[in-house]
Amino acid sequence: MEFTKKSEGTKLTYTVTGRLDTNTSPILGSDLTASLSGVTDLVMDLKGLEYISSAGVRVLLSAFKVMKTQGQMTLENVSDTVREVLTVTGLIDFFTIK
Repeated sequence: MEFTKKSEGTKLTYTVTGRLDTNTSPILGSDLTASLSGVTDLVMDLKGLEYISSAGVRVLLSAFKVMKTQGQMTLENVSDTVREVLTVTGLIDFFTIK
């Protein structure tokens, strides 16, 4: 998994590629935790995300919970594979998906 982030005022965009799994999700989770202070608009661009495990879903859900109290979170470019995982876990309706 690789990610980049771009900050524009109070908007923060993460572009995530590769596999978000048990080994890589702690890295993204730690970076998100350290970066969300003062953010009111979080965009997770998942265009290059090939795979997401339950650990990866937990990272997205944790970020969602933080953003619910301070702004909004949007998932963009969600592949069919990632969409299916979110649907099976029952979390698809929690997220705003563009």
